[in-house]
Amino acid sequence: MIQVTDVSLRFGDRKLFEDVNIKFNPGNCYGLIGANGAGKSTFIKILSGEIEAQTGHVSMGRDERLAVLKQNHFEYEEHEVLQVVLMGHARLYEVMQEKNAIYMKEDFSDEDGIRAAELEGEFAEMNGWESESEAAILLQGLGIQESMFSKKMAELTGSEKVKVLLAQTLFGKPDVLLLDEPTNGLDIQAIQWLEDFLINFENTVIVVSHDRHFLNTVCTHIADLDFNKIQIYVGNYDFWYESSQLAQKMLQDHNKKKEEKIKELQAFVARFSANASKSKQATSRKKSLEKISLDDIKPSSRKYPFVNFELEREIGNDVLQVKDLSKTIDGVKLLDNVSFTMNKDDKIALVGDNEIAKTTLMKILMGEMEPDSGSFKWGVTTTQAYFPHENSAYFNGDETDLVDWLRQYSPNDQSETFLRGFLGRMLFSGEEVRKKPNVLSGGEKVRCMLSRMMLKQANVILLDEPTNHLDLESITALNNGLINYKGAMIFTSHDHQFVQTIANRIIDIRNGQIIDKQLSYDEYLQWSKDTISS
Repeated sequence: MIQVTDVSLRFGDRKLFEDVNIKFNPGNCYGLIGANGAGKSTFIKILSGEIEAQTGHVSMGRDERLAVLKQNHFEYEEHEVLQVVLMGHARLYEVMQEKNAIYMKEDFSDEDGIRAAELEGEFAEMNGWESESEAAILLQGLGIQESMFSKKMAELTGSEKVKVLLAQTLFGKPDVLLLDEPTNGLDIQAIQWLEDFLINFENTVIVVSHDRHFLNTVCTHIADLDFNKIQIYVGNYDFWYESSQLAQKMLQDHNKKKEEKIKELQAFVARFSANASKSKQATSRKKSLEKISLDDIKPSSRKYPFVNFELEREIGNDVLQVKDLSKTIDGVKLLDNVSFTMNKDDKIALVGDNEIAKTTLMKILMGEMEPDSGSFKWGVTTTQAYFPHENSAYFNGDETDLVDWLRQYSPNDQSETFLRGFLGRMLFSGEEVRKKPNVLSGGEKVRCMLSRMMLKQANVILLDEPTNHLDLESITALNNGLINYKGAMIFTSHDHQFVQTIANRIIDIRNGQIIDKQLSYDEYLQWSKDTISS
């Protein structure tokens, strides 16, 4: 349990939150959400004690232990992997070190014997004899094999370090878990393992994540940071999003037809209550949801961009033919005789652990890179728009502002009024359109690149990790826009829900070759799991 009482924080004239009073209870997983810059990571730091609030305080139960996911991936470079995990329980690790130091003494005294006995008692109380076994289970669950346990952290890759630090946080059954973007850098198997771990975790979890599928799977509650306050809602992210949209509609209607909205809410709650079965708290959560009234739900102050990809011309039956494409870079064969035919209704998700292979295929298809062998041919009715993995080259020109930047991609040399309106729908309003392109944040650049694509009105779009750098609001808007897109599509993304709700075909690039299945993402993951296990 962790209690927040009258907590407030300002940075200069900017108020992040004020008079926050919340109790995070054991057995619940809270998804902390809020717009970019709202203060989510700062609030996590206040809970952990890394930052001190200007007013109020944070308290925990007596003798309770808090664990925080470390963000510095180079903190333990000279330590062995297994030892790093054990360090997650600071007191247990101290006892182990002191105990071992005593036993290493050549002149073992009576006082040493008494102290060793005290330490052995404390060690047993903390389940110390099972500690290395528990650490090993966590590491292996996240995909770190036993052969790596004795390696120094400096020998590991970036994604492997992320897994070790996550295992460190989960180790020793902490009373409160604080996880800021825990799925970053994890493969799908590790994410699924973490989801199962958190679903069965009996203590308190507070998590920040841009992964909506992850929030929907593990969260019993949403802690919404908005209007400088934090409001707790029962349910997962989708429930919060849909209910806040419903409240927004009601507010816009000035409470007209409230009875209809109440019926809509009741049907909505019934649907989500039935979907709470994955959690141990399903029964109590269902009862809590059923008690919700329309007045309990407040509209969000967040703004969502308007993403809508229109087609200038309808696409024909011949879209793309790929035949025997091969490409080797730096001695690594990324594509090995890859062949497939793309149809006009295809929404293809490229998946697989090798990010460079997926990007390479897209670059070849867009003419930015030559294959070593093989060929591809676009249909005569197709027009393509491309969202590259790396976009910095697009923002190095001498354009004076965003209107000037966007005009160069407008096929009909649209007026400033049109371009301003277009940028406004992508959340660049007022004087924000006067920003120089080279000073934009990562998320702002992504929204500009999406604007550029929408102006082209292509009937085939290729998107390489378009959700990177975006906040939840922009991801949701882009997701909805692509669901409604009438053309053909090839895309990559690490966002599970994004892939599941858009793709109707999966092409998995493994060791340069492809597995091509006309399945949804979840169906493909199940097929892959069944195939491997058999």
